[in-house]
Amino acid sequence: MIAVITGATSGIGRAIAFHLAEHGYDLILTGRRKKLLEELSQTLAAGFGIRVLPLCFDIRKKEEAEKYLGHLPDDWQEIDVLINNAGLAAGFHPIHEGDISDWEQMIDTNIRGLLYATRYIAPLMTARRTGHIVNISSIAGKEVYPNGNVYCATKHAVEGLTRGMRIDLLPYGIKVTSVSPGAVETEFSLVRFKGDAQRAKEVYKGYQPLKAEDVAEAVWFALSRPPHVNINDILIMPTAQANAVFFDRK
Repeated sequence: MIAVITGATSGIGRAIAFHLAEHGYDLILTGRRKKLLEELSQTLAAGFGIRVLPLCFDIRKKEEAEKYLGHLPDDWQEIDVLINNAGLAAGFHPIHEGDISDWEQMIDTNIRGLLYATRYIAPLMTARRTGHIVNISSIAGKEVYPNGNVYCATKHAVEGLTRGMRIDLLPYGIKVTSVSPGAVETEFSLVRFKGDAQRAKEVYKGYQPLKAEDVAEAVWFALSRPPHVNINDILIMPTAQANAVFFDRK
C-alpha cells in the first residue's frame, strides 16, 4: 500500500504519516521544509521498515506539483491513498482590513494545492479503479466566524470539492472522505498570527483542544473501513467546543 500525504512535516500531516507507517504503508511525503521532511522520512523508514519518498516542493506552484507528483518513479505509481492535508490560515482581520497577500496564500494552499495534488494523483487511481482520497477540511468549512472570512471560504471550497470529487470518481470505485477538525493544537495558530506565540497560546487557553493524533485516528478509521463502506464526512471536535465560536473555557 502506498499513500501520499501533502504538508507532512508538522501537525496533522505528520501525525497521519506516523499512523500510516505503523500500519505498513509506504509513504510519499511532501513539504516545503527540507530538513524536517528528510528527518521525518528517515525516522519513519528506520522505525517502521517502510519505504519513504520525500518530495520537497511548494504545493501552491503548479509547475512544481507537476514536476514531482506528475512524474513519480514507476515503482511509486500504484497509489492507494491521497491525503490532501496541506493547508493554513493566515491573518485574522475583518474583511475590510484583510491583507490581500494573506488571502492569496490561503487560496493558493488550501484550494489550488489540493486541486494540483488531486489532478496528478487521481488519474493513477482511476486507471486502477481503486483508491481513497481524504481531504483535511475544518469546522471552518461548515460554519463561519468573525475575522475568519477568507479562511472559512477556502475550507467551504474544500467541502464543495470533496462532494464533487465523490460524484466524479464514483464510477471508478474511488472513495472520497472529508475530515473536518475543530480546534487542534498544532502550528496552526502560530502560523495564523505570524509567529506570535503568546497570541497563539491564547487560542487554546482554558480547555483541552484536539491533538494532531486525534485527527490521525479519525483518518485511519475512514481508511480502514471495508471496501463497500465509504465514510463521506467526519466532524471531530474537542469536548469543550460546541461549534466554530462557542467554547467552555474553565
